[in-house]
Amino acid sequence: MTVHTLPAFPIDQVRSRFPALSKLANPPVYFDNPAGTLVPQQVIDAVADAMASATHNLGGFFEGSKRAERLWLEAHQAMADMLGSSSYREIVIAQSMTALTLHLSRSIGRLFRPGDEIILTRMDHEGNVSPWLLLARDLGLTVKWLPFNRESWRIEPADLAPLLSERTRLLALNFSSNMTGSVNDVAALAGLAKKAGALVYVDAVQLVPHRLPDVQSLGCDFLACSSYKFFGPHLGVLWGREELLAGLEAYKVRCATEELPGRFEAGTPQTELLAGLAATVGYIEWLGEATGHSGSRREKLLGAYRSFAAYEDALTRRLIEGLLALPGVAVQGITDPAALEHRVPTVSFTHATVSTHVIAEGLAARGIWAWSGHNYALEPSRLLGLDEDEGVVRLGIAHYNTNAEVERTLVALSELVAGQVGVPA
Repeated sequence: MTVHTLPAFPIDQVRSRFPALSKLANPPVYFDNPAGTLVPQQVIDAVADAMASATHNLGGFFEGSKRAERLWLEAHQAMADMLGSSSYREIVIAQSMTALTLHLSRSIGRLFRPGDEIILTRMDHEGNVSPWLLLARDLGLTVKWLPFNRESWRIEPADLAPLLSERTRLLALNFSSNMTGSVNDVAALAGLAKKAGALVYVDAVQLVPHRLPDVQSLGCDFLACSSYKFFGPHLGVLWGREELLAGLEAYKVRCATEELPGRFEAGTPQTELLAGLAATVGYIEWLGEATGHSGSRREKLLGAYRSFAAYEDALTRRLIEGLLALPGVAVQGITDPAALEHRVPTVSFTHATVSTHVIAEGLAARGIWAWSGHNYALEPSRLLGLDEDEGVVRLGIAHYNTNAEVERTLVALSELVAGQVGVPA
């Protein structure tokens, strides 16, 4: 076993901020992070405070309404800073990334005509596949499928180029896979699509918990993420170019505002969750300060991400090394230590003879939380030739996990595999 030295990181301080970790004598190992992360105390407090004092509609003359308006603006501005947007008007917040994509795809679809082409990938979560398939069905669009490369585990520009034509209107792709953890070169892929005149819609749900995108430099037109994947409340966040959002027809009630971003935010804002969202960005900003970074909010956020990315990478190296040492295990994703920069710490695997569900259930019995199945990654499952129900066992590291938890998980897996070899999958 290779000894991996962990970089300096205030892990005890971090874990003390999360009640699920700090208030239990023996907390479980939370490796279910790709499905949803833990929440720090300051986010919980912000939600509770807003529930007590800012549950009012926006637009009133009284203080409660004005307080709710301030929380609404703070959340949008915080996400603008986090994603590198030039204006809060480019930030749309709603129930989830999937709900946002379903909603906005109707507006984007008004730009298309029967026979136009859209490109979807074999790597994406269903949240960035089904909305576009439904749109194609309704409008008579042609769908082209872009596979990921089985050697690099990434979507390669060389595979995208032949699919582009004068009829291409949209490329929908993910930044990072929720199954394999692979990170795509979005800037290069978006550049090719834009040259063909296509819009580019990016699902960054799995990236943002681990790396901070800069929407100004990516060249895409839309980028969506989910705050409950990066230590916040259950909300989806969409960045879109202001001129594009302003030009799209919004599906809204007649009384709703025409202003951005409100024209795409149907119904009464979930003010308490918006307060939690702003506090989530505040937590990451605190982490930037705690790891020695200063400057603007964006600079502190970038510093926090650099610090915990290095820490997560070390844990990921050890997890992959340990998995590869287990007989019958196949990691479905990048394993080359030299290529780990092209993945996030979402590590999925299968076993030659043991069911993924048996493994996940066995881990749960040992206090280790992980998911099994396709996890809404239907297209990756099909491309990899996996049984859709079985899918993979998925382990996802976050910056509050520890090396001891990785080792505990590897020991548990070794016992489970040894006890189940020969049992049909």
